[in-house]
Amino acid sequence: MEKYLQSCNTEFWKNVFKAELDYILRELNGFKDVLSVGCGPAIIEACLAEHSFNITGLDISKEALDQAPDKIRTLTGPAENMPFKDCSFDAVIYVASLQFIENYKESIKQTDRVLEPSGKLLVMLLNPQSRFLKEKVNNPASYVSRIKHTNLTEMEKTIAEYFSVQTEYFLGIRDKEILESENPDLASLYVIKGKKRH
Repeated sequence: MEKYLQSCNTEFWKNVFKAELDYILRELNGFKDVLSVGCGPAIIEACLAEHSFNITGLDISKEALDQAPDKIRTLTGPAENMPFKDCSFDAVIYVASLQFIENYKESIKQTDRVLEPSGKLLVMLLNPQSRFLKEKVNNPASYVSRIKHTNLTEMEKTIAEYFSVQTEYFLGIRDKEILESENPDLASLYVIKGKKRH
């Protein structure tokens, strides 16, 4: 965890988080009570809290949540069995976390349950097709090497069972440069935006 937090403080990762944060802020405009699933040490979530969102972070790792700032409500628990009442949130986000959850299908089912009827889902998936991710997957020191699910089509299909979806590629990375790109070879993220079907 310490090593991960150190790398998060590099200029490159700060720029990545800033681009992700700006994107999330645009998408969550008008929403208030946000659940972030698999939030880890809650770096982006801390910034969202500064923008007046009520943030709840859920993660299976107590060690990661111990690093989260106090202004964020955190709970340790599995995404497949969320410890929340029905319709508890008006938005749920997964920031590069869904692919690391063992049973992501159950997690999406739970997401549907805890979201209000007019709620929004925002899923940022790592794009295994991108050059950036291809490098990371083969590096055992990178957390990306622990990815469990890489079939984005299957994941999108699962989400579409509960949500009407829109998708786009986002966050181009070439070497250490961040650029606007929807080219699947360069875009490090595949974003799925969902509205509840019922």
